[in-house]
Amino acid sequence: MNKLFPCAVEALEDVVADGQLIAVGGFGLCGIPEALIDALRDSGVRNLCVISNNAGVDGFGLGKLLETRQIKKMIASYVGENKEFERQYLAGELELEFTPQGTLAEKLRAGGAGIPAFFTRTGVGTMVAEGKELREFDGVTYVLERALLPDVALVKAHRADKAGNLQFRLTARNFNPAVAMAGKVCIVEVEEVVETGAIAPDQVHLPGIYVQRIVHNPHPEKRIEKRTITEKAGV
Repeated sequence: MNKLFPCAVEALEDVVADGQLIAVGGFGLCGIPEALIDALRDSGVRNLCVISNNAGVDGFGLGKLLETRQIKKMIASYVGENKEFERQYLAGELELEFTPQGTLAEKLRAGGAGIPAFFTRTGVGTMVAEGKELREFDGVTYVLERALLPDVALVKAHRADKAGNLQFRLTARNFNPAVAMAGKVCIVEVEEVVETGAIAPDQVHLPGIYVQRIVHNPHPEKRIEKRTITEKAGV
């Protein structure tokens, strides 16, 4: 089975559709599938529910899909650094299912592991627990969280062999393995493609069984977030 596609547009062509639940890997701007996000924007699909730790920044990453109004709902844990996200949410134009970061990771991991739901203490007594089942274990209250099973997973990895075995690079791994395992169809964007067998078994971070399609993007933009401060006058 040939998993390597000539470009991101072709990799998404017969997979994405209006109204889908789509998970996107990355943390901030680290380890995001830039080419796949651009191709998703260019596909024109709409009314998407997108799972991601955050929604990029204005004009980059998932921020591009917010600008084109292709996202109907976000399931995310961090919503800062994106003014368009803030504007749409406060104006009632964008739905948000705010999810604690560890809970979001576990909801994806559970989806990939075939676990339909789990109990956690995180969020009890807050808006996160509203409308969800609560149960007491050993005198402590827990909230029931359902697993996430996205229709499509868009993932960024550093290297893939032609069978889809993946290597991630440092912190760019972040949410990507969990996103890949949870998705019904997983499409991966990589900087390097090698022959099957070129990655030693102990160096495989995610087995190719979870990967259906691969896109080679050797020169991603890789933006870097930097903290800046305003100097006080006279300092």
